[in-house]
Amino acid sequence: MAGSASLAPAIGAGEAGYELRTEFPFILPRGYVDTSGVVHRDGVMRLATAKDEIVPQRDPRVRENESYLTVLLLSRVITRLGRLSDVHPGVIENMFASDLAFLQDLYKRINQEGTTQAGVTCPACNHEFTVEMAGDRLGGS
Repeated sequence: MAGSASLAPAIGAGEAGYELRTEFPFILPRGYVDTSGVVHRDGVMRLATAKDEIVPQRDPRVRENESYLTVLLLSRVITRLGRLSDVHPGVIENMFASDLAFLQDLYKRINQEGTTQAGVTCPACNHEFTVEMAGDRLGGS
């Protein structure tokens, strides 16, 4: 389901032969626990627009604390998380730090680098390989 880049070859997809991929499924390392105790791990992040990056800059919470920009950005681009279709800032605020770091990295990869792959090294044998950050499961596609 997940590709290695935001552009994937497609037959009949325009002059260049590429189809722009705008949504990226992911699975959180730990998962967001809602007020009912339900854990939500799988979700979808879409590509950010210029508006997504500009609008939060005007929010008073960002003026008071620049770190809050991440919360607002992620709440705008995550279109689904588990059974939640409304991923608002309160959801992002209550995520585990490891999940927030994962989403920040995924956001950076798809919006700035144009890929959802990451180079990693096995700590046991020092073998270097690439893993898919988005997809049906971490490390898979």
